Amino acid sequence: MIRHSPAPVLERLRSIRDRSIDLVAPLEPEDLMLQGMADASPPKWHLGHTTWFFDTFLLQPNRPNWQPMPECWGVLFNSYYEAAGPRHPRPQRGLLSRPSIAEVMQWRERVDQELQSWLLEGMADQQAQLLELGLQHEQQHQELLLMDLLDGFSRNPLAPSYDNHAPTPPAQGRSGQWLELESGLISIGIEPGDPEFHFDNETPRQRVWLDACALADRLVTNAEFEAFIADGGYRQPQLWMAEGWSLVQENGWSAPRYWRADGMEFSLRGLQPRDAEAPVRHLSWFEADAYARWAGARLPTEAEWEQAARQWPDAADWFDSLWQWTASPYTPYRGFKPAAGAVGEYNGKFMSSQMVLRGSCFLSPPGHSRLSYRNFFGPQCRWQAAGIRLAVDR
Repeated sequence: MIRHSPAPVLERLRSIRDRSIDLVAPLEPEDLMLQGMADASPPKWHLGHTTWFFDTFLLQPNRPNWQPMPECWGVLFNSYYEAAGPRHPRPQRGLLSRPSIAEVMQWRERVDQELQSWLLEGMADQQAQLLELGLQHEQQHQELLLMDLLDGFSRNPLAPSYDNHAPTPPAQGRSGQWLELESGLISIGIEPGDPEFHFDNETPRQRVWLDACALADRLVTNAEFEAFIADGGYRQPQLWMAEGWSLVQENGWSAPRYWRADGMEFSLRGLQPRDAEAPVRHLSWFEADAYARWAGARLPTEAEWEQAARQWPDAADWFDSLWQWTASPYTPYRGFKPAAGAVGEYNGKFMSSQMVLRGSCFLSPPGHSRLSYRNFFGPQCRWQAAGIRLAVDR
């Protein structure tokens, strides 16, 4: 067992856990129960689930004197870990008025105090790695909490604002040029033993052959997507995958998820004028793919995206703007091995019927991005902050 100074980890633990509390500070008590759709979760549930992760996977197995949460709470706050026990149905998380937010906050504080005491005593490397996984997991939920709130608030005719100073995508600073990639053998991903944090789905490092191509140095803008709409993009079945065209017909899709009439767009700041030059956001993979086809281009593969971001790190908005859809299905890298135990269900079990997104977005916590990060959503999902980067063959 190797012991290190606990100070940096203590500070990281406190700052990440405190940020979750800061995110709910602008909310009213009623907002904490808001669940706009089955795929979303209420803010209170996010606070409980991230605490459940530390209680279940770190404290209960390793701290003999730890008094765990009430047994029934595990059912309420387990997300999808079958090996950890039964779960409350996801679409019904908004019905969980109890435990109260006060009880959840008291539990969070108790868990934090125990983790801090353990760090001061000395935590073995294996448990420290699991703690870091829990912190990265909480950062993912901080982003999800905001996206889920946006969805819930968007369904209210009053168009409420979460925070008048909520983040928005940064202005794009590029000119619409192409970043050229030559044909050749490249490497993507990261080795399992790399000291930089990574999720298991980013491993092991892979060799991939790329044919010559080019990626846009900026994301597609609202104005460009509006031209697609004006040209009948949502009315031309030849642009769409069959499943996507069915969704357009069934759901009446005619614009990105949060576009409103008269040039307005719903955001965490409430209704705002739509910026023509801002990157278009909250699109499904099907919409991104249809636009790319209309534009005479395509979506990049995740290997092309990672290589371009590595080769041209300062030439494009790779991070902190929008997650970017790729043409790559979410499948395991060759030699992928999920982590042992229940935490092995974190990523691997979802490697079907999903598409990969790369980068990060304006709602991602600071520092929560890297070249090898593989996000994933179903191709029909459009409530996450996703946009379009085009690619072309050479």
